[in-house]
Amino acid sequence: CFIHVLLNALYASEKGLKAKIILEGTATKLIPELFSEKSMFYNFFQKALEKGLVAGVCKACAQKMETSEVAKEKGLTILEDMYGHAGMANFIKQGYTIITL
Repeated sequence: CFIHVLLNALYASEKGLKAKIILEGTATKLIPELFSEKSMFYNFFQKALEKGLVAGVCKACAQKMETSEVAKEKGLTILEDMYGHAGMANFIKQGYTIITL
């Protein structure tokens, strides 16, 4: 579940590791909830934003889940470098190891 993505990225960052979060797939449906103060995700997502851990949102997935406009309004980076989807190649070139949860 997405809470584990947030927790692992925050924890890795606290331990001095480089971490980035890409919202894709059904996780993009959570975008409105991530910005709701009533949500269990809110505080963790705000910390991730403050630490610069959120790389962005897959454009195609957010469009499919009908959350791309909210993502743009909230200032999230829209990732579309891989034929309209968030690609991994640039992150791998930067030395990141891709982990999917």
